[in-house]
Amino acid sequence: MAIINSILSWIIKKRIHQIELFMKYPCEVQEEWLRRLIAIAQHTQWGEHFGYNSIENTRTFKERVPVVSYDQLQPQIERIMRGEQNILWPTEIKWFAKSSGTTGSKSKFIPVSMESLEECHFKGGKDLLSIYFNNNPDAQLFDGKLLSLGGSHSINAFNSESYYGDISAILIQNLPFWVKIMRTPDISIALMDKWDDKIEKMAQETITENVTNISGVPSWTLVLLNKVLELSGKNNIAEVWPNLELFVHGAVNFTPYKEQFYKIIGKPIQYLETYNASEGFFGIQDRNNSDDMLLMLDYGVYYEFIPQSDWNSEHPVTLSLDQVKTGEQYAVVITTNAGLWRYKIGDTIQFTSTDPYRIKITGRTAQFINAFGEELMVDNAERAITEAGKRTGAQVREYTAAPIYFSNNKSGAHEWLVEFTNEPSNMDDFANALDEELKKLNSDYEAKRFKNMTLDKPIVHKLPHNTFYVWMEMRKKLGGQHKVPRLANNRDFVDEILTLQNRMV
Repeated sequence: MAIINSILSWIIKKRIHQIELFMKYPCEVQEEWLRRLIAIAQHTQWGEHFGYNSIENTRTFKERVPVVSYDQLQPQIERIMRGEQNILWPTEIKWFAKSSGTTGSKSKFIPVSMESLEECHFKGGKDLLSIYFNNNPDAQLFDGKLLSLGGSHSINAFNSESYYGDISAILIQNLPFWVKIMRTPDISIALMDKWDDKIEKMAQETITENVTNISGVPSWTLVLLNKVLELSGKNNIAEVWPNLELFVHGAVNFTPYKEQFYKIIGKPIQYLETYNASEGFFGIQDRNNSDDMLLMLDYGVYYEFIPQSDWNSEHPVTLSLDQVKTGEQYAVVITTNAGLWRYKIGDTIQFTSTDPYRIKITGRTAQFINAFGEELMVDNAERAITEAGKRTGAQVREYTAAPIYFSNNKSGAHEWLVEFTNEPSNMDDFANALDEELKKLNSDYEAKRFKNMTLDKPIVHKLPHNTFYVWMEMRKKLGGQHKVPRLANNRDFVDEILTLQNRMV
């Protein structure tokens, strides 16, 4: 396998030159992709409706085509799911990525064209390897197996010729042959629907493999790694897979999970973050030990960004790449080679650099708490709860939070439900540390906390082990791309979990 590793790594690194080109000419690359997407789709029903054949520049595109949410695009997507074609995109679409973004009851079905698979998702996977080998010349990934923790897919009930599932499962099903022979476990196990059985079988099959790299959502990957240790009887993962060198993660902030991974793996490895959503592959951590990602600009995706002041506008103003600033909060709007036109993806980001364009995911437009004007974003919550854990010797496994509203002349507050891997010695100390860190990170929160007049100190509940697991299972949201919602501006999730907790104790 050493020869294969050398040959493949050499081929993959040739892509670095093209990446450097879009880093040097970002706006030109984006403008060219927009022109290409409009030209390709001009004879679709959507393109004819909005007169794509006469759109000559970005200004006309923005004036003529509305920014849309999933609800607004859903009627066209449902037509495609029933078998109609040439609605949003000219080539046949038979795959749909099922996503809810959070654990909401409503599912979204995102169209996945062959172009988006090849030019975006798979290209992102290859670029990930290119960047990794470029940064780590002595890497030996191809000497062993890739362990990927994906979801599952089912036949779409609308049409026997179309399919839906987690984007990770769709990718596994359609992988190039050279990737299939280098991954584990067998596809029949990787795409199992029942999560408990799937974790058991994945652990059994992979224990004896030479796993060199793992990819998956951190929370569910930890579940698998713990099962591997349970079945193998080893003290850490390095004893099971001594050649493991890379963990590729995404979907959630990795910060709260770092210490758990360091401990369970038992040796230093590389950690690489990606921004790979159901709608497309958008970003890759391109520098070792950085906490941001390079925005990938030549994947058949055209980007726009809504400033925070316009998030709730019916007709929001959008900015192009050359108009954004570092440190500001933006909602992401995409136009893609799967027929998503000016689509609000629901994620929020900050630019850490504009030369080249690097970003950090800060949350979702639907995940925040602003009940009292505190404008608490997921990024604030992740950083604060991680620091509170460090200060009190605790390790947080999962959490969610929601507001407690004014009542009986009492101030409001935030209620946090936390499941710990390592519990703090004193819960009051943890709550105080969390409060102090939030004040440091968010001036609006600090102002509302002044003398407890508007916002009282946070109320933190310690949940029994596996509460979130049981809750996610109850909602049929185990595994794959599903993740616990961190913040909500209403109490639906929190009240549901508290009711479940009372039944568990």
